Amino acid sequence: MLYLAAFKTSFDQKKVVNMIDGKNMLKIIAGRQSDRKYRNVPVETDKIDRIIEAGRISPSACNAQPWKFIIVDEPVLKHKIAKAAAANLVGMNVFINKAPILIIVVREAPNFSSKVGATIKNKDYSRIDVGIAAENICLQAEAEGLGSCMIGWFDEPLLKKLLSIPRSKRVELIITIGYSLSEQREKRRKPKSEVVSYNKY
Repeated sequence: MLYLAAFKTSFDQKKVVNMIDGKNMLKIIAGRQSDRKYRNVPVETDKIDRIIEAGRISPSACNAQPWKFIIVDEPVLKHKIAKAAAANLVGMNVFINKAPILIIVVREAPNFSSKVGATIKNKDYSRIDVGIAAENICLQAEAEGLGSCMIGWFDEPLLKKLLSIPRSKRVELIITIGYSLSEQREKRRKPKSEVVSYNKY
C-alpha cells in the first residue's frame, strides 16, 4: 500500500510538471494563424527540432505514422519550390520564398491494420493522421514564437522532382515557418451555437 501511495504521488507530481495551464494552451491555439509575412532572420535549430518532434510524435490510426517531413532551408531550392507553388494570376503563395524554413509533408502508405480499417470503413485515416501531425507542427511553432502557414496548392509532380520524392508518394502540404511580420488578426469563426451541441445533432 505504501508503494502504491508513493507511486501515485510521484505520478501526480509528474502530471503537474508536464501539464501546461489549460488557459495558456487555448491562447496558443487562438494565437496561431496563417502568417504570410516573415522577418529575414534564421530560425534556431533547436526550435526546428522541437517543431519536427511535435509532428513526429503525433497520434495516428493503428500507430501507422504515415508521414515524412522534409525540411528545406537552402535558398535556391526554396526559390524553386516557391515557384512550384505560386499562382501568379491570382497572387497566391508568392510569399513562400520569404519564409526561412519550409516543411514538406509527404503522406506515406499506412500500415496493414490502418489500411484494413480504412477499407472496411471507407475512410482514409492516413489523411486524418497527416492533418493532425501538420497542426501539431503549427501549434509548436506558435509556442516557439514563430509563425506558420499550411499550403496545399502547388505543382505536385514538380515538387516531387525537386525533392527526389518517389512518384508513388503524395505530397500533401507545404508548411512555412519563420518569425512573423503579420499583424495578429481577429479570428472569424462560426458562433458556438452553430457548431457545438450536446447529446444530439
